[in-house]
Amino acid sequence: QVQLVESGGGMVQAGESLRLSCTASGVNFRIATMAWYRQAPGKERRLVAEIAAGGNTNYSDSVKGRFTISRNYAYNRVFLQMSSLKPEDTAVYYCHTAYYGRNWWGQGTQVTVSS
Repeated sequence: QVQLVESGGGMVQAGESLRLSCTASGVNFRIATMAWYRQAPGKERRLVAEIAAGGNTNYSDSVKGRFTISRNYAYNRVFLQMSSLKPEDTAVYYCHTAYYGRNWWGQGTQVTVSS
């Protein structure tokens, strides 16, 4: 059973930073592509950033240059460093991986950015 547990959300003001963390279990972390998605109220869940097993990364245009995804193989963790946060970054952020032929999601962590 794959489990993804996020932490690090909170409420900040515009321009500030936050770091999200996701700890994965039940998955071969060395070969898994890990990703962060977000879902704002009334909107679809959308990809924010992803990192492949070899370290290649991909970002949505809305966060390029402000967010950085990284991973720690020793602790099976993936991080999302978010800087220069904007009110439009307000959403529930979900950790994701595709494994055993299905999608796995964490419980989500709320990020709220006030102007």
